Amino acid sequence: MSSSPPTRDIALSALAPLIWGSTYWVTVAFLPADRPFTAAVLRCLPAGILLLLFARHLPARGEWPRLALLAFFNIAWFQGMLFVSAYRLPGGVAAILTATQVLMVLALGWLLGKQAPSRLAWGSAIVGIAGVALLVHSPKAAFDGLGIAAALTGAAAVALGLHFSKHWPIRLPVLAFTGWQLLLGGTMLLPVALLTEPLPQQLSWQNIGGYLYLCLFSSVLAYLLFFRGLRRLPAAVVASLGLLSPVCAFVLGWLLLGQTLDGKGILGFVLILVAIIGVQRATRSSD
Repeated sequence: MSSSPPTRDIALSALAPLIWGSTYWVTVAFLPADRPFTAAVLRCLPAGILLLLFARHLPARGEWPRLALLAFFNIAWFQGMLFVSAYRLPGGVAAILTATQVLMVLALGWLLGKQAPSRLAWGSAIVGIAGVALLVHSPKAAFDGLGIAAALTGAAAVALGLHFSKHWPIRLPVLAFTGWQLLLGGTMLLPVALLTEPLPQQLSWQNIGGYLYLCLFSSVLAYLLFFRGLRRLPAAVVASLGLLSPVCAFVLGWLLLGQTLDGKGILGFVLILVAIIGVQRATRSSD
C-alpha cells in the first residue's frame, strides 16, 4: 500500500478547479455575448505563447503526435465545449454535467488501463455528482440540447486528456508541457472561431479585463497547477478535485449575485468533500 498523496500537492492542484469555477461568472458578466470560440481562443492561444516565451523547450520528434492529441482533448475540445455550454446553459446545469468527468475517468481507467475501480471509487463519484446537483441546481433551470451535448462532450474530453496524460510518456518540463498544449489547442480553435463567429466590432474595458483574467489566471496559472498535479497525483484524484469548480461558482454567486445558501446547498457542499476524500482513499487502497 502506497502512502497518501502529499497534502501540498493536493492543495495546489485544488486551486486549479477553484479558479476555473469563476469561468461561468466571468463569461456572463464580462464577455461579449454569443462568441464562445472567440473566448476559448483568447483564453488559450496568448497563454500558450506567454508560457513558451519562458519555457523555450521543444518536444522530441516522436512526442509531437501525442502532444497534439492531448492539446485537442485538454484544450481545444474541452475549452470550445466549455464556452458553448456556458453561453447556452444555466451555470448549475453545466456544472452537474461537467461533474460526470469523475465517472468517465474511472471508466477509462477500467476499460483502457485495465484497472477496475473499487466500489468506494464508484460510489464516491456518484455522491460527488449528487452533491453538485444539490449545491447548484435550480428547479427553474432551462435545458438546451446543444448546451447539454457540449457539457457532456467537454467532460469526456477532460477524462480522455487526464487518462492519456498519465499514460503517455512526454518528457517535457511542466511549463513547456502546459505551454505547448495551450498553443496547439488555441491554434486548433482559431479557424473555428474565425469561420463561425464575427470579430467583435469593439471591446469595452470590461470585455478586455474578462479576457485578460481568463488568459492569465484561468489558463496560465490554473493549467500549470493542473498539469503539475497530474504528474504527482492519480488521475481519479485530480478529476475528483474538479468537483470544487461548482463550489467556487456557487460561492461567487452567493457573494456577488445574491444567491442564497440553504440547507440543501450545505448538504451538497458536504457531499462534495466526502466524494473527494472517498476517491482519494479508494485510489490509495487500490495502489
